[in-house]
Amino acid sequence: MEYGNPTMPVGLQEPQVRADFMRRVYTRLVAGVAAFVLIEAYLFTSGLAVAITEFVFSTSWLLILGGFMVVSWLANSVALRAATPASQWGGYLLLVAANALIFAPMLVIAELQVPGTVAQAGQYAIGGFVVLSVIAHRSSRDFTWLGASLRWFGILALAGIALAVLTGFQLGTWFSLAMIGFAGAAILYETQVILRETPPGRETVAAMALFSSLALLFWYVLRLFMERR
Repeated sequence: MEYGNPTMPVGLQEPQVRADFMRRVYTRLVAGVAAFVLIEAYLFTSGLAVAITEFVFSTSWLLILGGFMVVSWLANSVALRAATPASQWGGYLLLVAANALIFAPMLVIAELQVPGTVAQAGQYAIGGFVVLSVIAHRSSRDFTWLGASLRWFGILALAGIALAVLTGFQLGTWFSLAMIGFAGAAILYETQVILRETPPGRETVAAMALFSSLALLFWYVLRLFMERR
C-alpha cells in the first residue's frame, strides 16, 4: 500500500509517514541480517565454509576482494535502478549473499582460533549499531557532512588494503580501530541521509546501505578481537 508522497523525502513529510518508513527500513535490515546468518549456517553445516576458506588461501586475496566489490557494486546498481520492489529485493539478496561468502573464511578462522569470538563480536557490532542509530535519530547535529570525508577515507582504506595484500604488510590493530571508527561514522551518515533525503518506496535500498555499514563494523570488530587474543 502506498503511503506519503513518493517524490518527497520523508524528512519533509508528516511524522507518521517518517515513522512508518523507518519501521519498514529496519524490518528489511533485520531480514537481511537473518538471511546472512542462515546462509552462514548452511555454509558451515554443509562444509562449504571450509572449502571456501581453502580456496581463498590458494588464490590472491586481492582478487577475492575485487570480486566482492564488483558484486556489491552490481547489487547496489540493481537496487538503485530497480523499478519494482521485487528487483530491489533481488539486489539486496545478492548483496547479502556476497557478504556471506566473503565473511566465511574469516568466521572459520575465528572459530578455530578462539571459539565464541564470532558471537561476541556480533553482539558488540549490533550493540554499537543500535547506539549509533539512536544518536543519529535523536541528535540535533547534522552528520550528512561526513559524506565527502567517508568517500576519501574509503579510497585510502582500499588503497591500504591493496598495498598490504601485495607487500605482505600487516595492517595491525590501529587499522582495525580506524575502520571501526569509519564504519561508525558511516552508520551515522547513512541513517541521517535515509531520514532526511530518501523518499517512500526506497526502503529496501536504504536497508542495503545500513546492512553494508553494519557488516563493515562486524568485520573489523571481529578482526580486532582476533588480533587481541
